[in-house]
Amino acid sequence: MKLEFDEIYKRFFKDVYLFVLSMSKDPHTAEEITQDTFFKALKEIKHFQGNCSVKSWLCQIAKNLYISYTRKKKAVHTDSLEQFPDDSDIESMCIRKDEALSIYKILHCLEEPYKEVFILRVLGDLSFREIGEIFGKQETWARVTYHRARLKIKEVMI
Repeated sequence: MKLEFDEIYKRFFKDVYLFVLSMSKDPHTAEEITQDTFFKALKEIKHFQGNCSVKSWLCQIAKNLYISYTRKKKAVHTDSLEQFPDDSDIESMCIRKDEALSIYKILHCLEEPYKEVFILRVLGDLSFREIGEIFGKQETWARVTYHRARLKIKEVMI
């Protein structure tokens, strides 16, 4: 079944928007990323092979665009020297940063789909149902995969 692109847009805009909104928590950002998602999908539609649903494909594009957006945004904030922490806060910030860095290192080594499910759940703040939809699986699969990812992370941390 071949859908025309305007049909795809009408049918999936709300789903993609809500998906991005769940990650960004900002309606303006969600709208911007959603528009970029459909623009990129329009350019890349010839590469869509049908290995997953159109909705999953669009959500994957949206997720990647959102990750790029947050990286760029983080780089801009890192470059700005507007806020300097108090000396008393520096030690606790370093400890938190070290802990976060350890978790990111563990996540980097975590195999798929555990890594992506964990990131979508924790950083993307997606429901298990939404994660299951992205992977074309059941909500239960997402719950079990997330649980296993947490166990694997705890094993490495101990």
